[in-house]
Amino acid sequence: MFKTRQAILAASTFLFATVFCPLSQAEEPEATTQTDDVATKVAREACGTPIETFRENVADEARKAGVSEHAIDELKKATIDQKVIDRDNGQAIFNLTFAEFSKRVIPEARLKKGKENLQKYSDVFAKAEEKYGVPGPVIAAFWGLETDYGAVQGNFDTLNALFTLSHDCRRPELFRPQLIALLKLFDQGVVNAETTGAWAGEIGQMQLLPKDYLERGVDGDGDGKIDLKGSVADAVMTAAHMLSDLGWRRGEPWLEEVRLTRDDLPWQEAIRQNRKPHSQWTSWGVTGINGPLGPDNGDASLMLPMGRKGPAFLAYDNFDIFVEWNKSIVYATTVAYFASRLAGAPAFDIGHPEPGLNTEEMKQLQQKLADRGYDMGKVDGVYGILTRDAVRTEQLRLGLPADSWPTKELLDRL
Repeated sequence: MFKTRQAILAASTFLFATVFCPLSQAEEPEATTQTDDVATKVAREACGTPIETFRENVADEARKAGVSEHAIDELKKATIDQKVIDRDNGQAIFNLTFAEFSKRVIPEARLKKGKENLQKYSDVFAKAEEKYGVPGPVIAAFWGLETDYGAVQGNFDTLNALFTLSHDCRRPELFRPQLIALLKLFDQGVVNAETTGAWAGEIGQMQLLPKDYLERGVDGDGDGKIDLKGSVADAVMTAAHMLSDLGWRRGEPWLEEVRLTRDDLPWQEAIRQNRKPHSQWTSWGVTGINGPLGPDNGDASLMLPMGRKGPAFLAYDNFDIFVEWNKSIVYATTVAYFASRLAGAPAFDIGHPEPGLNTEEMKQLQQKLADRGYDMGKVDGVYGILTRDAVRTEQLRLGLPADSWPTKELLDRL
């Protein structure tokens, strides 16, 4: 579910959001269905065709989906925006470490403003948690990172952005359904053809894609409209609805900082999907930051975003919802950590992580791994799941601590 939201990573006019790339190696594999295959075939056959041919092709699909001629008239005015293509090809942010990224996007001012907003809109957050089970700090963390609490929502023409990305042949199957959904929003009068947002078509204070706006928008302030750009209540309630639909578990934790007390911990067990009870982690030398781990809050996985010498967290089932919102593990870990800070947790201890690889070194590593038969996808210098898994396997083969963190030593030994 939410395949396109999962694939199109959150974007805003902030540096940290504008360069996230859909369908990067930072994502995890997704199942496909026959319907997905048909939609992909249709989108790919039409992409790259002459603009007017493409426009008519989309218009025909829109009519079949019940879109009015009024909205299709707006489609006829859409143009290709080269700035969108340029932004889509930007990848630099993926090369920041968790510590670098979190420091950049969670300055003290943003943390302070988040806590102030939790107080200012406490009734809205309480209503959202009562109805959907999602705590206020979690919603506020997304709100802060996506648009700085609504202050910067993007100034790209949404219609032109989605028209451009649907016509481009890199991932048309992801963006074309969003273009149709946007036309439906025009029909409903929810947004108009002058609507602006992020380069990838996200709209409003929470940067939601048109299909999510259309299908999960909530009138949080009871004024009879769903205004995700101007209404805090609508934006907060809609985000809570989204997170609930993604599978949020009411009353359960999401991320907990921990300390590692042993050098011989079986590092290969530190995989996000590998969840174990507190008792198991305790036996391997994992403890809470203020003492022993508490009673089990559900099985948890050990996450080492910068290797065994860097910060360490236990991630629970609800952490997966952060990943569903945005497939970049660095982003997901950062927003989950931000939510924990807003909920009262202290700043994480960075430890003494071994230096990672720069972009060119990461490309060299990926090429060496590809030469050894690993599926690297595109050799792009991005530290994503394929690279992470291959690094762990090679560390085990070479007798190195298998913490999945790529280092110069590993690069030199391959």
